Amino acid sequence: MTIKGEQAGSELSRALDVKQIGEFLDALLGTRLSAEAGDFARRAQEEIRAGVDPKRMGLLFALSSRHARDRVLLDPSESELARAAELLPGWNPERWGLLETLRVCLWMTREDLGQPSCAEAVEALFGHADEGECRALYRVLPLLPDPLRFQWRMQEGCRTNIVPVFEAVACDNPYPAAYFEDVAWRQMAIKALFLDSPLWRVHGLDGRLDEDLARMALDLVEERTSAGRPIQPDLWLCLGPYEQERALPLIDHEINHGTSEGRCAGILALGRALQEGRLEAFIRAQDPLLSPWAEAAQAGDCSQAAFGRLPGRETSKQ
Repeated sequence: MTIKGEQAGSELSRALDVKQIGEFLDALLGTRLSAEAGDFARRAQEEIRAGVDPKRMGLLFALSSRHARDRVLLDPSESELARAAELLPGWNPERWGLLETLRVCLWMTREDLGQPSCAEAVEALFGHADEGECRALYRVLPLLPDPLRFQWRMQEGCRTNIVPVFEAVACDNPYPAAYFEDVAWRQMAIKALFLDSPLWRVHGLDGRLDEDLARMALDLVEERTSAGRPIQPDLWLCLGPYEQERALPLIDHEINHGTSEGRCAGILALGRALQEGRLEAFIRAQDPLLSPWAEAAQAGDCSQAAFGRLPGRETSKQ
């Protein structure tokens, strides 16, 4: 693991207060569950506090689907999102579903969250979990004490081709940036491109760019170009100021020949590569599509968040 990852992981671990996180999740659900579902949640929590074996925990996870719908979003307010980030920097439950939130809330009720028995129960449930249950488990692991003990399991979640499960690990989640080793981190970023997952939502991406990731991304550009396939706009996020001799001609080609989304992404890539002169030329050209993006990039607005505002891109909760 890089020194940066160790430091970030240590800071996240110190910031965890599982009691406050559990209370926060309870409060979120309290305003969103029906009376019947709320009654189920309270009874299940009482049972879990008293102690349940992995089989019973799995059954309670399954029964949760009778009381909360999988596709209903939690839809937290801005103040609730701010509180989540305060409890755990980088934690963003904006796109969580109501059912997975209920399941996470049930897990946070356990009295053994920092004990080996909790990790054993996690693995037991993963052994027969369906897609929705897997998502909930991957959501809960970063919230538990000593998160580093789940490094292998979280990295395993990035090997799946089931997009919602992959995104439960990779997107809006502080864990990978803090705890993934460099090789696993780069593999996750490239896997996100293959799955067309929103790389701009990978927390901490801007802070973990390097030459190897840029090289892997450029290999993918050349591979897709030779196959006549379009370049994902998020791919340019991986470059930063690295491999510029190889990258700049490819970025120029995308700006000249890509889709509207891809052309604007290319402008942002120039900003991330610190190409002030090239940006100035686009500003002077007064192109109605590209010039405003060049002005923003020149002013420094070319972080990964800027890619979420590209033309035609839906940034609302999905």
